[in-house]
Amino acid sequence: MRHSTKAAHKATGEHLKAAVHRARPLSRAGVLERMFTFAFSKLVYPQIWEDPVVDMKALEIGPGQEVIAIASGGCNVLSYLTADPSGVTAVDLNGAHVALGKLKLCALENLPDYDAFFRFFGRADARANVAAYDQSLRMKLDPATRAYWDKRRTFGRRRIGVFARNFYRHGLLGHFLGAGHALARLHGVDPSAILEARTLEEQRRLYQERLAPIFDKPLIRWMMKQPASLYGLGIPPAQYKALAGDSPKGIGAVLSQRVERLACDFAISDNYFAWQAFGRRYAPGPNPSLPPYLQREKFEAVRSRADRVRYVQRSFTDILRDERAARFDRYVLLDAQDWMNAADLTALWTEITRTARPGARVIFRTAADERLLPGRVPDAILAHWRYEEEASREFGRQDRSSIYGAFHLYVLKDA
Repeated sequence: MRHSTKAAHKATGEHLKAAVHRARPLSRAGVLERMFTFAFSKLVYPQIWEDPVVDMKALEIGPGQEVIAIASGGCNVLSYLTADPSGVTAVDLNGAHVALGKLKLCALENLPDYDAFFRFFGRADARANVAAYDQSLRMKLDPATRAYWDKRRTFGRRRIGVFARNFYRHGLLGHFLGAGHALARLHGVDPSAILEARTLEEQRRLYQERLAPIFDKPLIRWMMKQPASLYGLGIPPAQYKALAGDSPKGIGAVLSQRVERLACDFAISDNYFAWQAFGRRYAPGPNPSLPPYLQREKFEAVRSRADRVRYVQRSFTDILRDERAARFDRYVLLDAQDWMNAADLTALWTEITRTARPGARVIFRTAADERLLPGRVPDAILAHWRYEEEASREFGRQDRSSIYGAFHLYVLKDA
């Protein structure tokens, strides 16, 4: 098992180096890139930070369709099952995300009911979850995934123990949010105050009175200017540069605008991203806002289709190269293209175009409000695709995660 864990960790490092490292190792840019790959080599996203409800509207997933998606925390991959595709290929460079996704699939197939599944991945803070892992899941996992969750960490605790201590406070994103809360409290601000609001008007008032002033604090302004400070959001140096350029006032203005949108533009009661950002958990009580795969009424559908998902730890482009032509109907790239140079983008879209079935749809997000592909991917490739500009803008407005500059939808033209 130790060998399996080391092999997965090594593969993660090699994939990340290929995706991120562009500059000389001893240059400032090279040091920042290597700091990022070190930080990103472990679990990053306990919850994915893209809205799967918007994804499914844009993708128009239906029966018989094949989906390929970057997995991240896996909330999107499992949520797509509610639309009844014939298969979902979940891709990730990070072995920890693959291990999380496989644990969720195993739990769907082997935990007794919705309540047990929700306690595990919805509340994620009960000792009973560790007992359920040992009794019902552990020996059903493949050796590499079992070794990942069995690995003992600081003070001899097994990694699976995070599900007894609020899983959503762990991972790089969980720690980033925790640090943000600590900094806010240091300045006399409690970010969870926004969760007290009952109307959009109250949300905006609480944001303006309690949260907005923190962005003017000298320490916060200085920290936002350091690229490494945003590694917890999974933002590599190249993406940080694009993000900072999205406003003439710099990175601070961009981040404050995104947090304001998260806090004010959607009802708190219907936005689980806001609960994770400001409360570091899902809402308590009956009928909380949840990703589709965690909703009670969709549990049986998701469980019955769990065997349609396959996880692969490779790059998106490499997987497509090994697939036959006209293989997939729907592609989900998250924000991965922000990491890529022109050659990488061209290689990716060459394979997407080759493997796309008639009517295929591709969605992705960008940190900045930009088209990204024109001028970087050859016109001969993009000529096969129609960019749905108006729809893309509308889907971007609907995205409750609120942290991206733009949402993009491309549709394969008729031959």
